Amino acid sequence: MAYILFILLPGLVLGGLASFLTRSTYKRYSRMNAGSGLTGAEAARTLLEQNGVHDVTIEEVQGFLSDHYDPRTRTLRLSPAVYHQPSLSAIGVACHEAGHALQHAQGYAALKMRSALVPVTGITNSISMPLIMAGAVFRPLLLIGTMLFAGAVLFSLVTLPVEWDASARAKKLMVSSGIVSESERNAAGKVLNAAFLTYLASTVTAIFTLLFYLTRSGLIGGRR
Repeated sequence: MAYILFILLPGLVLGGLASFLTRSTYKRYSRMNAGSGLTGAEAARTLLEQNGVHDVTIEEVQGFLSDHYDPRTRTLRLSPAVYHQPSLSAIGVACHEAGHALQHAQGYAALKMRSALVPVTGITNSISMPLIMAGAVFRPLLLIGTMLFAGAVLFSLVTLPVEWDASARAKKLMVSSGIVSESERNAAGKVLNAAFLTYLASTVTAIFTLLFYLTRSGLIGGRR
C-alpha cells in the first residue's frame, strides 16, 4: 500500500491536473480569434509553405485534440475544432503539429529516434502488462514485463524534447509567418505550454510506475 501511495498516486494526480489545465486553457483561448482570420488548417499550411515545406498533406481527423503529424505518410491530421476554427487555440495546436513536419523535413534527430521506437514500443506495450500481471504468480514474468515496460518509459523520455522543440518552433514561426501578431503569441503559446505539461506528466507517471514495478520485482530494495 505504501508503494501505491508514494509512487503511483503522485503520478496519477499530476496527470489529472495536467489534463485539466490543458483542456481549460484550450477552451479559454478557443473563444479568441486571431486577427489574421486564418483557420488552424490554413495556419499550418501557411507556416509550412513559408518555411519551404510543400509536400505535407493536411487532413481532418475525428476526435477532440486528436491532432498529430504522421512522418510515415507526411500527413498532418487536425481535429475538427482545430481544422476549421480561426481561434488562437486552434492556431497554436495546428502550428505545433506543423512544427513536427518541419522537424521531419530538417532531419531532427530526436524525432528520428522517436519514430524508430514507435513499432518497438507498440509491441512492448501490448505484452508488458499481461506479463506483469502474470508475475503475481510466476515472479520471473514480472521481471520480464518490467523490463519491457522500461521501453515505454524510454519512449516518453525521447518524446519530451520532440514536443518541446515543436512548440518552440511554432511560437517563433507563427509570428514571423504573419499567422498571429506579437500580442497574440502569448495566448497561443499558453495553449502549447499547457499541452506540453500533459507529456511531462505522462513521463513522470511512467517513471513512477516503473519504479513501482522495479520495487515489486525486487530489483530495487531487495525481494519482497
